[in-house]
Parts: sequence; C-alpha cells; structure tokens
Amino acid sequence: MQQLDQKEMLLKIVNVRHAAYNSEFRLLRSPFSSPGYHTTIKEADFIHATRESMRYALALLDTELEENKQRAFDIIEKIVSLQDTDRSRSTFGIWSWFYEESLDQMSPPDWNWADFIGKQLVLALLRHVNRFPDQLRDAVIQAIFNACDAIMKRNVGPHYTNIAIMGAFVTLIAGERFGRSDYAEYGLNRLAKLHRFTMERGAFQEYNSPPYTYIAILELSKIRNETTGEESKRLSDELLHLAWSSVAEHFHSGSKQWSGPHARCYQTLLSVENQAFLQLATKGELKFFPWEELPYEEEWYESGFYCPESLIALFSSSQEKEIRQLYAVNATTHIESWATTYMTPHYSLGSHSREVMWNQKRPLLAYVDNGGQATYAQLRCLHDGYDYCSAVFSGKQDRQHVLFGVEFITNGGDTHPSLDKTGGVIEASDLRLRMEIGGCLDNVIGDASDNSAVISIGKLQMLLRTWYAAFTEDNIPQAPLKWEIHEDGRTFNVDLIIYSGERRSIDFRLVQEAAFLFSFVIDSVGAPTAPTIEHGDNRLIVRSGNKDEEIAFILHKLPVEM
Repeated sequence: MQQLDQKEMLLKIVNVRHAAYNSEFRLLRSPFSSPGYHTTIKEADFIHATRESMRYALALLDTELEENKQRAFDIIEKIVSLQDTDRSRSTFGIWSWFYEESLDQMSPPDWNWADFIGKQLVLALLRHVNRFPDQLRDAVIQAIFNACDAIMKRNVGPHYTNIAIMGAFVTLIAGERFGRSDYAEYGLNRLAKLHRFTMERGAFQEYNSPPYTYIAILELSKIRNETTGEESKRLSDELLHLAWSSVAEHFHSGSKQWSGPHARCYQTLLSVENQAFLQLATKGELKFFPWEELPYEEEWYESGFYCPESLIALFSSSQEKEIRQLYAVNATTHIESWATTYMTPHYSLGSHSREVMWNQKRPLLAYVDNGGQATYAQLRCLHDGYDYCSAVFSGKQDRQHVLFGVEFITNGGDTHPSLDKTGGVIEASDLRLRMEIGGCLDNVIGDASDNSAVISIGKLQMLLRTWYAAFTEDNIPQAPLKWEIHEDGRTFNVDLIIYSGERRSIDFRLVQEAAFLFSFVIDSVGAPTAPTIEHGDNRLIVRSGNKDEEIAFILHKLPVEM
C-alpha cells in the first residue's frame, strides 16, 4: 500500500489558489456558479465566496510557511467581519455565500454556513493558535461562539446527516478547546443522538450517498482526530465503521462505480473528488490515478481519514450479491423507505421503494462494465429538461428485475423539494420520463416500440416494458404514450413523452388520471412476468405476479399530497 506526501500536495494546491486571491477584498475570486437556490444571483462572471476563502486561509496556515501567514490572517479577519452578529436577527451567527450578496438578499439564507465556516475557524485555532495575533484570536473565538449559538438554536436532527455531524464537531471541539462545557455537552449529545438514530437503521438517512457519505466520513474522522473525550471517540469510530462498510459493500469493482440507489447525489458517475478520496483512504488498493497526478483537496489535510483494513478487500470483490436496507421511516405516515442493490461481476442495479425524483436522487440506477469503462442507466422525470421534484417513484426489486411506477403529487416542488413549491401547477413546453444512458456510450444501441424498449450495451441487454400509462386532462386528447429513442451526443435517451408542444399550464389538481407502471430488467432470458393490477378508488394496487402475492406498491391515479 502506498502513502502520499500530503504536505507536498497541500503546497501545490495553495500555489494554484494564490492566483485567485483578491487583495482588495481579502477573499478568493472565482467564476460564479450555484445550484439555483438560496442565492438570488442569476448572472455574474465572478464572485467572492466566503466558504472557499476560509478554506484557502486554513490551507495557507497549514503550509506553515511564514510568507503565507499574513494573507491567511487578512482573510480570516475579513471572514469574521462578515458574520451576522446581531442577536435580534434570525441569521445571527451565520454568513452569506458570497461577498456580493448579503444575508438579506439571499432567498433564503443558508444556515449551514455556521457549520461550514465554523469548523474551519475551529481548525485554524486548534492547529495554529500560537501564531495568531491576540486581537484576531479573540475575535475568532467570539465568531466560533456565535456559530455555536446559531447551530444550537437551529438544532438540526440526526436525519440531516452531514450537518448533524458538522454541527457536533463545531460545538464539541470548541467546547473542549475553549472551556465551554455547554457547547461540549451539546456537541456530545448531538453526536450520541446521531449514533442512536443511525445504528437503529444500520444506515445514514442520506442513504448510500457518494457526496454525503464522503462528507460524513471526513467530518467524523475530524471528530475522532480532535476530540479529547473517550465517548466521542467511540461514537465517531462506530459511525465511521458503519459508513465505510456501506461504501465498500456498494462499490462495484467491474464498473469502478458506487452502486445505487443514491438518496443524495450531484453527478451519476463518481466525481474526481470521490475517486481520489477512495484511492487515498485505501492507500492505493483502489486506484484511479497515478499517485503523482492524484487530485487533492486541502480539506483532507490532517483530517485522519482511512478505510479500515478489514474492509479494503470488499472494493475488489466481484461476487454476486443483493443488499436490502431499511433506511428511513416517515414519522407521520410510518411508511418505510427501503433500498435494494443487486450486483454481479458485470453490472449493478439499485432502486428505492419510494422517492421523489429530485435531481439529487437516484431512485433507479444501473452501472455496467462496458469494456473496462462505466456506462450508467438512470431514470428521470424531466420538466423542460430539468428533473421534476413532484414526480414520485415507487419500486419493488427482485435481483435484476425492478417493477416500478411513477405518480405525481400536488404539494411538492419543481426543481427542489421545498424551495419552489408548485401548488400543483406548472408552466411547461415539455414533460417526459427518461431512461438516460450515459458514461461510456461505446457499443450502446437501442430499439423502441409502443410499449417497450431494448437497450444493448455490448452483449448485455436491458428491457423497459410499459404495463400501464395514462395522463389524461379535460382539454388535451390523450395520444398513445410510447417509448422513443433520442440521442444528443452526450447521452443515449429512451423517452416516454407525456407532453411536448407550445408552452402552457399543466394543472395537476385537475388531471383526471396520471399514473405509469413499468418494469426494467437487465440480462434476463425471456419476457418479464406481467404484474397484477387491481383498480381501486383512484389508485392502482400493484402486485409483482399473481393476485395472491404481497402488494408491491400502490399508485395513485390522481395526483395527491405526499
């Protein structure tokens, strides 16, 4: 197993970051980008981001080079000045995303910034307190206390995994380091609550999420590294072992991808950051890059993360297996959320039992080893080309076969589950279901007919079959809904077009019927078994096979509230 000179890697990053430093603003300047919510900035060439600037300041100090010290202090002083320190305001203790946009201009402000920036300030003092000027040190300690107060007031639950951990780190370590027993006690209790919640289910709420499991591992490793308490070390160690077990069990060695389904995800193929993290954590047993070219993140420095030796062999395992996991229970309806993953040497297939089809969800996802490269198949519902949050996936998976349905809700969001509620009405020129094939498109071909589509990836075949499809409105005559092949050069798309035409209003509250039932099968001989469909009061009761089998799921024919 190989090791990496992390100080050398940190110096390389810092040297690259220098060019983006704006000495007038005392912040990093970077091209504008956003996920489309929280910030009201729509168009800008460049911005000055608070989180990235603070990360740069800590990295400058971590180089331990005298010539980097003053710039780090200049940035930290600026960051401290940008915190809301008015206790009468709901945004007390947090920061805005960008220097160019105040907290009052954000929609809404992001309270996570108390955690994101608070943890960097804590680490800066933990590692370098003796280098700080007295006045700046005191100002940073007060900013940390403000962040702790904001975190404790907000008091997120254990279901919000990464923020639950980050907030525990800020309060626990600040409390231990600066003699604040109230913060330390809160941080330990928060960590213990997350531990109980997670261990009861055997999984994080943000289930099998490449970006968020990565963050959980990183932040739990920092707690383990920095805490002085035996109980907090034990709790973080046990959570880390659970997290690494989940990663190793879901890693598909054939495609070198993190098998689905993913409760939260930003891109379907493993990010460069995730690949490099896994390579570093397994000390090169899992290799994506030559060591000298390995991308490195400054936040990894001195974080102490590693994959337990006992789990490393799982990353190269090619045995056939199936994983079923209960990962959430709705507190109001008591509906259970299950995830299923089936893996063979050549492909993996994962699905959720029920999930909204947000662009950060992957409720039906397959990876295929396509001649040493990865090809994926991902189900999406698109409103004018963007994932529609008010579409809901329900599924029942048995090995390589998934029976699944799509219905709609009227109290959900458009592009985000809660930030842009539709009230059940959208303006649209296009609404469609899509099985998107991406990644390596070599040897990918497809054929579609009225009620089915076959996608071939080399010798491996995937079959999509429609069992029920209805989308009926008063003033729109229903055309037959059928699968079509569309290629755009980046992805190979198998689409079922619900509506495409002039931009108009679609009022889901007035729709007479909107429900879809399909099956998706990989590498199977013969046609899939037809499900049993019983028509109840405005709903479809779906069973995998004959009418005596257990109910797979229920689809509402009318859009409903979730």
